[in-house]
Formats: sequence, C-alpha cells, structure tokens
Amino acid sequence: MQSRDVRRAFLEFFATRGHQVVPSSPLILPSDPTLLFANAGMNQFKEVFLGREHRPYKRAASSQKCLRVSGKHNDLEEVGRTPRHHTFFEMLGNFSFGDYFKRDAIAWAWELITEVYGLPKERLYVTVFKGDEAVAGDEEAARLWNEVAGVASSRIVALGRKDNFWQMGDTGPAGPCTEIHVDMRPNDPLATPETDPGRYLEIWNLVFMQYDLQPDGSVGLLPAPCVDTGAGLERMTAVMGGFSSNYDTDLFQPIIQSLAAGSGVRYGEHTDKDISMRVISDHLRAITMLTAEAVIPGPEKRGSVLRRIMRRALRHGRLLGMPSPFLHNYVAIVVETLGDTFPEIREAQPHIEKVTRREEERFARTLATGFEKLDERIVELLAAGTTVFPGEEAFSLESEQGMPLDLVRDALEERQLVLDETGYARARQKHVETSRVVKGPKQNTADLAVFGAFRDAGTEFVGRRTLRVDATRLLGLIKDGNSVRRLAAGESGDAMLEQTPFYAESGGQQGDGGWLIAAGGRASVSDTHSPLPGVIVHRVVVEQGVLESGELLVAEVDGPRRLGAMRHHTATHLLHAALRRNLGSHVRQAGSLVALDRLRFDFAHYEAIPHELLSEIEAEVNAAIVSDHAVETLELPLEEALATGAMAFFGDRYGDTVRVVRIGEYSLELCGGTHVSRTGELGSVIALSERGVAAGVRRIEAVAGPEASTRARQDIDALTRVAERLGSARGEVAEEVERRLEAFRRLQRENEELRMKLAQSESSGALSGVAIDGIQVLTQRSDGLARNQRRDLADTLRQKHPDAVVVLGAEDDEKAALVIAIGEQVKARIDARQLAKKLGSIVGGGGGGRADMVEAGGKNPERIDEALGAVASAVRELLSGL
Repeated sequence: MQSRDVRRAFLEFFATRGHQVVPSSPLILPSDPTLLFANAGMNQFKEVFLGREHRPYKRAASSQKCLRVSGKHNDLEEVGRTPRHHTFFEMLGNFSFGDYFKRDAIAWAWELITEVYGLPKERLYVTVFKGDEAVAGDEEAARLWNEVAGVASSRIVALGRKDNFWQMGDTGPAGPCTEIHVDMRPNDPLATPETDPGRYLEIWNLVFMQYDLQPDGSVGLLPAPCVDTGAGLERMTAVMGGFSSNYDTDLFQPIIQSLAAGSGVRYGEHTDKDISMRVISDHLRAITMLTAEAVIPGPEKRGSVLRRIMRRALRHGRLLGMPSPFLHNYVAIVVETLGDTFPEIREAQPHIEKVTRREEERFARTLATGFEKLDERIVELLAAGTTVFPGEEAFSLESEQGMPLDLVRDALEERQLVLDETGYARARQKHVETSRVVKGPKQNTADLAVFGAFRDAGTEFVGRRTLRVDATRLLGLIKDGNSVRRLAAGESGDAMLEQTPFYAESGGQQGDGGWLIAAGGRASVSDTHSPLPGVIVHRVVVEQGVLESGELLVAEVDGPRRLGAMRHHTATHLLHAALRRNLGSHVRQAGSLVALDRLRFDFAHYEAIPHELLSEIEAEVNAAIVSDHAVETLELPLEEALATGAMAFFGDRYGDTVRVVRIGEYSLELCGGTHVSRTGELGSVIALSERGVAAGVRRIEAVAGPEASTRARQDIDALTRVAERLGSARGEVAEEVERRLEAFRRLQRENEELRMKLAQSESSGALSGVAIDGIQVLTQRSDGLARNQRRDLADTLRQKHPDAVVVLGAEDDEKAALVIAIGEQVKARIDARQLAKKLGSIVGGGGGGRADMVEAGGKNPERIDEALGAVASAVRELLSGL
C-alpha cells in the first residue's frame, strides 16, 4: 500500500459505517486561539467534545494536517535522526460524539487493521490503562479486546497513566487510552511492549473520553462518552510497506531522491548526509503547508516557527553542499506528492516558492553579515590566546544577527575553539525572562476601577444614525483618575454620557471629536475611547462655564472629522480587497490607522510591491469608487458572518453578534467602524507610499476625498517646478532625469577607473619589497582608494606576483585598513588569517576572511606605516613556526 491507498482505505472504511468524512481543518485553527498550530486530529472537534458546539452528525472521520514544533509536542530536534519524528504529519482519526463507544471502536479498529490493511494478528499487541489511585483501570477495554477482537490475554498489556491516559487539561474531559502496537522484530524471542518497548511500534490510539476531571481533584462521569482515535498516516504507510523508517515511504522518497540528485550524494551511503536529506524533506513539507496558509517567515509567533524550520533546512542544505538558493526549487515535489489531498497547496505553489526564495536570500545576507562578525571576533580571540568563545556573544549572533547556533558551533570547531555553553544558556534564559514582559502603554488600574463604576449604567452609542443628540444625561466626570462632580472653564477630564453620537476608537478608526453643550457651559471633545466594554469615555476640555454631573446637555460630533474618518475607513476596505485580488489570498491585515486626513494599512506580504503594480491596485480601488457601490451593513451571529466568507480585521473585538460591511460584490468584512453609504462619496484614493515595517509586513499610506485632491494638486505643482528647472515638458521629466543620472554615473565610473589606473601605474614604484626564503613581501600605502578598489588592487598584484605576499595599508574613515593577499605559489606556506592577527594587533584591531585573502582593520590609523614595516618580520615568524 502507498500512502494514498492507506488514507483512502481508512476514510472509506469509516464512511461505510456511518461516519461523516470531514476535510482537514487548517493548521491554524481560527476557532482555537490557544493553539499555535493543530497538533492532533481532534483539534477541530474540541468544542464538540466540550459540548459547546453541535454538528449535524455524531460520527466523523478525517485525515488531519498536524504540526508539532513547540511546547510539549516538540519533535523538531529529533526530526531526521529517528525514523518516526516529523514536524508536519497527517493524523487519521475516527470520532464519536456521544454515539458509539468502546465496543464498536475496538471492533472497527481491529477489523480495519487485520482485514482491510491485512496486518498479521500474530504481530499485534494492545495496551490498556492499568489504573492508579485516582482512576480505576480500564478492565472493560481489556475484556472487549479479548471478547470482540479475539486478542489473547498474553497480548494485552496494562500500562500506567503516562502511556495510556489522556486528558485535555487539569480539569475537563479525560479518559483511558488503548493502543495497538505492531512487533517490528517478529523473529526475535517473544517479548511485550512493557518489557521491550523499543521493539513495538504504536500504530493506533483509541481515547475513550468518559471522565470529567473536577477542580477539587475528584473524577466525575461525562454525560455523553466520546471516542477519539488517531493513527499516523506516515507510520501506518511505513508498516504497510514493510519499511523500518517513515522516510522510506512514498511520502518522502520523491523529495529525498530529488535532493540526492541535486546534491550529487547517494541516499543511504552516508549517515550524516542521510540525516540532512531527511531533515530537508520533512521541513519542506511543513514549509509548504504553513506558507499555503499565509504564514510569512518573521520574528513573531507562527512566523518565527516557519523561519526556524526554513533555516534548519538551509543549514542542512549547506552540509549537503547544495547550491544557494535551492529550497524553493523542491516545493514542486512536495506539491506533487500532496497536492491531490490538499489542493490548496497546488493553488498556492507560486506564492510558496516566492516566499521560500526570499527567505533563502535573506538568510544568505544574514549569514554573510554574521560570519563576518564571527570571523572578526574569532581572530581577536585567537590573537589574545584564548580558545573559548563567549556564550553571550554566541547568543547575540543568534538572536540579533539570525545566525543559527549550529553554524556558530561548526565555525568554532573548524578554528579549534569551544563555546562557553554556560554563558550561552545564561544569556538565553535572560532573554526569555525579558521577553515575558509585555511592552506597551501602561494602563492605570485605578482609572479602570473608576471607569468600571460606569459599566452597569452603560452608554448607548447612536452615532450610526445621527451626529447630534439634543438631550443626553452626563453620567459622570473624571479628573486625574478621580470621580468629580464638576469641571470648570480651563479644566480637562473625562466625561461619560447616557447616550452618545461619538464613535470610540476601535479597529484602527480614531475616535470622534466635537462638543458638549450644557445650559451653563461648553466643552470641546478631543477624543473618544472605550477602556472597558460598554463604557465610552469622552476626553474634554471645558472652554467656558461649567459642566456638572447629572445635567442634560447637547452632544454634537465634528461632522467633517467623522466624514473624513468614514471615507478613509471605507477606502481601507477597498484597498484590502484590491491587495488580495492582485497579490493573493495570503494578504492579511496586520494593523491599521483610520484618521480624518489619511489611512495607514499594514498587511502580511513577503516583498515590496513594484511601482507599476501599486499603480494598478490604486486604479482598481478608484474604479470601485467610480462604480459607486452601495456600502451595506448587516448584523449577524459571528459564526454565520464568518460562514459568509467575511474577513475579520486585525485588532477588532467581536461579540456573539457582529456587523458585516458589504461593498457591492467587491468587499465583505467584519467591522464595527463607521462608513460612507456609497463608494462614490470617496471621490478618489491616492497611495502615498509602500514600505516594509517588519519581516513579512508591508505598509501602505494613502489619502481619500478632499485630501486626495489636495495631494494631487501638490504633486502636479512640484512636478511643474522640476520640469521648469530641467527645461523639459512635464511628461518628459522622468526621461530627462534618467538621462542626467546616467551621465553622472558614467562620470563616476570614469573617475573610479582613472583612480584605479593611477594606483596600478604607481604601484610598481610605490611597492616596497624584500625576499624571504623565496617569498616576495610587497607592501604599499594605498590611501584614496575605496574598499573594493583596495581589494581589486591587492588581487591584481598577487596574480601579477604569484610568489608574493601583498599587504596594502590605508586610512579609511579615521581608521586603519589593511588588505592581505597571498600569491598562488606560496599560499600553502603562509595563511593570510594568521598574518592578519599579527598586523591587526599593531593597528589596534583584527580581521577575518579566507586563507588567501583577508581584510583587517583597527582604531589606530597612525600606526599603519608601522604595520607595513612589520610585514617582513611577521612573515619570517610564520615561516619559522613562531
């Protein structure tokens, strides 16, 4: 059986027994924020098991996508080193929600394994829960295995809580497990899973949820016992194929063999190389699945997991000698093996390849910078006579430069240095403790207590239908964190109203401003926010007279300010829709600002948007505006709203009932903000800028309505002034600027070439040289040259003098700079890195690079000539072994 046959046979078997075949949920479960990724087949049914959700079926079967890379389910370090551990895998499962229980679950499991899959009964053992002081042993399951399946008592083994008991948490649903194990060495002397656990492979786990764990430690019974079973597809496929390793199955071998062909290394001949190929094949599957679900490599949460997986794969690619970049080229093989089962990865393949390649290129730059810093530090340590690399610095390279610790260790080992593991662990622990601190604006607890006093009274928001309330009661006033009776002219504070037209800041939309007008006073409202659900706070400054708690007053919103925010909020929805249409469904809002005069929209995307494409997106938004779509709002239960395909916006808080904003057939979003009634009211939208603000996050700033017209006028005026200065028509400004830039670049190149020719022509006369044991030692001051020109000159000289050691010295940015180049005929005798140690110590620094070419530097430029004068003696010392 191949994997597709194992999967199909499982699902068909349970479908014929009344189970609803349910598609796999995404790895990212929107219904369960407690999980970073789905890690078990039952995750998508969690609310059903807890009784908080009901499905139209009571039996289900699925092949669930799972990922285990964090927390207690962290198999990452074992991947590739053992035959069974994976990051991404599929879990076959059948479930009963208060329907059948132990008898049917055991009977069907045995029937499928022995009759459909055809595994020999004599190779199978089962385990059951033997009980402890809290919960009795599962004697019922043991009896049923014997009675229903005919398993001999000698093949039924009772194990403890660690192996055969499951619980969702410290409290709640729990129950005993019973597992089916297959003997992987049937010709060895008889044993059991208890006496020789390494010999027996678990292929099926049946969880019988029958208990309800109580906070006081007691154990109750669930009113409707449930069944949750799991069988790993990769493991089952290996057993069915007679393989000792999951990596030998058709789920991995196409990828592994492609990697073998690409690296020129035969799989199965080198243990270390085999591990690398297995790691890469496993990680490629996880990368493909995660990226298809719009996860972008980055520093936070899910993005950091993806980045770590990618970089582990890239490290093993280096160990295989794979050309860089390479990883993205193998995404197609994963899609070929899994695309029929998970068609979403086939659709997302171009996106996955782009994201993967970009991360590879980013990592290459990271390594270049990181290795440069690492080499410099190694040179300094060796020059100081130490062989221990500080652990704190290794952690800094890892956390700040993105250098994987494995690569740091490899580099240290090559140079005969060891890592201070204790210092590294200490630095990591400090980082973890620091990271636990939640950064952000501090919330005054006392203020919350004061605001909380108004929660029961509540404030009714009526600002969707009117911008003015002629009579609303002033429920209370707060000044400096304390409740006060009145605010007089010149004083500022917070006001709570019984009914308000003011929109409180939420979902990125800024709060309203306006006025409160009472019989004896008037106050301006600068902002409105909601520190607690149901509490709307108006930040006020009394302009004249007095505001008194309990009085009736007029509340009026600043109409133009609200209208500006409404225009920009509707524009944000249009922009989001246009980005998803043009860039892909992976685009997700990652933050926003909706103000009177502008909008700022952050979104998940892996690369800069080309100017031409940004112009097309802007044009699409403006076409939607010209079409004058109706902007409709509906109030729906949350689940019903999500079922319509409406997208949730970043940072919004949703209750049981939500507002859905529909803009024609163009956009459908969950949103509690305020909007114009038709898109034509926006006038136009102009995108001002597009840039990256974090790894995998881009930002667009734009303006709509009168602000767009003003900006367009300003841009036209600026273009006109530039055209006048250039003496060209406005439509020809870009071409004229490009012509002048090209002329400037040409003059720059000619100037650099002349300087290089001058340096080369002077080098023969300026070179100082001596001969030492058949080696020419050539030195020269090379001030006035750029860094790359010094390297080029040194390279030219060593090619011209293959029997020479060439050292160039220059003052660069008030520091000493040295370039050391070794000719082809003498590089076996002299190591440029060792020479750099000696010379670097003179100028107050060090250097790093290759054995035949090193750049060194120091903080003492006044000692450059001294360093050049010491080259000959340093060469003598190296030749003599000193």
